[in-house]
Order: sequence, then structure tokens, then C-alpha cells
Amino acid sequence: MAGPAAPARRPYVFAGGTAVVTGAASGIGEQLAYQLADRGSALVLLDRDADRLAAVADAIGTRRPRVALDTMVVDLADDAAAQRAGADLAAHHPGTTLLVNNAGVALAGRFDQVTLEEFDWVLAVNFRAVVRLTHALLPTLKAHPGAHLVNVSSIFGIAAPPGQAAYAASKFAVRGFTEAVRHELAADGVGVTVVHPGGIRTRIAANARAGSGVPAAEFDEGRERFAKLLRIPPEKAAAQILDAVERRRPRVLIGLSATLPDLLVRLAPGSYWRPAEWASTRQAARQEARRTGGRGAP
Repeated sequence: MAGPAAPARRPYVFAGGTAVVTGAASGIGEQLAYQLADRGSALVLLDRDADRLAAVADAIGTRRPRVALDTMVVDLADDAAAQRAGADLAAHHPGTTLLVNNAGVALAGRFDQVTLEEFDWVLAVNFRAVVRLTHALLPTLKAHPGAHLVNVSSIFGIAAPPGQAAYAASKFAVRGFTEAVRHELAADGVGVTVVHPGGIRTRIAANARAGSGVPAAEFDEGRERFAKLLRIPPEKAAAQILDAVERRRPRVLIGLSATLPDLLVRLAPGSYWRPAEWASTRQAARQEARRTGGRGAP
């Protein structure tokens, strides 16, 4: 007769635990905060944007006044600040049972158009902060069998497009780190999920930086084109992530803009970009045709 299920295989219980969410002032992080509050989690929300973070906290306080909530304003691009944030979280929130490393930034430009300092800025937020916060809170998560860790990678953690060397490098790193940690934590009863969102309608395009060597006109055109691909509502992405947490799914692809490139990479690992670029150009042409009233691509 089989014994009881291991803690990391039982459904995750949101009520009664504390969830730490980075990048919580907008986009997926904001929607995760709302939905976690609805599910009964206490919250600790981190972001660098103090005003937006306060607005999210106020909204949660209005709709769920009994939810315990704390906020922390921190710029995760600062390695020392990220290290201090991790130590503070571990010291002051021992009831943490869910960590969602969601914060992320983008940098436009080919590798020869960005400085090493700009490249490192992306790595600091997208990867090193993930490592630091996870390392700081790992003893806390392990102290609560049945706890869970979520690291948000990207479809660019599976397929790497030109002009996104820094972003792809950081998101591939998140993917590899998360998979290794998942295997390490299996015996500790801690579940781990890596998330690969496709085109989620967040502020990442609006907040993206341009490499120092990128002409302004080229950056504006690229940002506008990229923004048109961000069509999935962030609340839908948040719901899929929390469903994956509850079900202990190890990997989540969000949207056709993630599942199709994932399939393409599997089928043509060395040449996937040619059909991907063709499909992207075709989709952009159709969107432009709809906007102008034309017939669009055949």
C-alpha cells in the first residue's frame, strides 16, 4: 500500500502562508498579488517603483482588508541592496511558503551595441537577484515542507532572438538555475516551477532601455513592434502561474507565443530562428493591415 504523498506532490495550500513576490508594482507581479490575496496568502511585495507599489498595496487593502501585507522598495539592480533584501525577508518573514521571483528588465540592442555595464544591469535584475533572494529564503522554504519556489524566465529562455543577447542570457540562466534547484529540493518537500511567458501585456516594452549604440529611431521602431506582440492579459498569466503552483507543475508555457517557439526549438534547434522570424514578420504585417484597414498578409 502506498504511503502518503510527499509534501511537494500534494496541492500547494495558499491560505495561511506568506507569499513573497518581486516586481509586484505592475504586470504579472501585480496580478499575482491580487490573486494571492484572494486565495488567502499573506503578502510581501517588492518593487523599485514606490508609488506604484503603494497603489497596489492600497488596492489589496481595500478589497482584502484582512490580508496581512508588507511592502519593500528595493532596486534589484543593486547587488548589495538585493542581498540586504534577502536577509531582511528571511529575518522578518519566517512564515514564507512561496517565493515568486518575477521582476525583470529588458535591454534593446545587438551585443555590439551595448556596453558591458548595460549588459550587467540586465543580469543583475533578471538573474543575480533571483539567485540572491532564493539563497536567502531557501532555509525558510525548507523549514516548511510543501513550500514552493517560482522563477519567471521567458520564451527567450528557450529561444534567443537577435537584439536580445543580454535578456536571453539572463533568462536562459534562470531556466538552468531553476531546473537544477528543482532537482536539489525534491527531497526537501519544496516544489519548484519555472515559467516561460510569451507575449504578456506588461510594461516591459515601455520600460526597456536602449543600448548606448542603438540609434533612437531604431529603438523606437523596435519597441513599438515588440509592444504589438504583447497581447496576453497579465491577469491570465498570473492565474496560470498560480494554477501551476497549486498543481506542482515544474514548467509552464504561457500562450501560443510561448508554446509554438518551444515546439520549433525542439524540431529545429540549430535553425529555428528563420521560420520564427518569418512568422513574426507575417504577424506584424497582419496587425498593421488591421490597424490601417488593409487586407493584410495572405
